[in-house]
Amino acid sequence: MRLTLFQRDDCPLCDQAYEVLVAAGVADFDPVWIDGDPGLEASYGARVPVLRREDSGAELDWPFNDETVQRFL
Repeated sequence: MRLTLFQRDDCPLCDQAYEVLVAAGVADFDPVWIDGDPGLEASYGARVPVLRREDSGAELDWPFNDETVQRFL
């Protein structure tokens, strides 16, 4: 399953999300920085970090923890 983590540069919450993904055993995901992309900023600017399943398009908004990530997967 492909996962994408939408995030911003210099985002402490995004750093925390990365740590949660590691704790949940998620080692493989595509990081996407939304900075400078008007479309992504419009969609995700107030929501980052956001984890998305590419197979279904389902999204998990912050805050999440290792348990919610496991249920999401």
